[in-house]
Amino acid sequence: MSEKKTKKSSEPLTNSPMDVRLLQEIVRLMAANDLSTVDVREGKQRIILKRGPQGAIMGAPMYAAPPAVVAPSAPPAASAAPAAPADADAGLTPIKSPMVGTFYAASSPDAKPMVSVGTRVDEETDVCVIEAMKVFNNIKAEIRGTIAKVLINNGQSVEFGQTLFLVKP
Repeated sequence: MSEKKTKKSSEPLTNSPMDVRLLQEIVRLMAANDLSTVDVREGKQRIILKRGPQGAIMGAPMYAAPPAVVAPSAPPAASAAPAAPADADAGLTPIKSPMVGTFYAASSPDAKPMVSVGTRVDEETDVCVIEAMKVFNNIKAEIRGTIAKVLINNGQSVEFGQTLFLVKP
């Protein structure tokens, strides 16, 4: 297995300690260059991405944070939605989690969910919030269509790449 250390040279594009778009690009580069581990550091912030066979993420990213802040996540099998018949989901496009964190359907506890089944979305529609390291990140649909299924419950832990919604184009 190969290892590569990367230092971030540009300012983040968001207020997040680790820019989601940068992390997504790193994951793409890992797959394209057959890298197994990437260690990104910015000041006191650190994230280690590990990739297993066929691009599978071997574990949740490790954050440099006090132990009280980092809660153990459930195994991917426990947090995955029950398998639905393939025929029912044929033709639906997934909206996947760009990070590990906690899923919230609304921007605050007393607000209504950002989207629900039947909601029309486009590339700029905020569909949920994912909290990672006490930073709340709005997640955009990035596709046009209608929400057909919501696969995650409010407050549930999500893994990188886990399908959150299915959209009918």
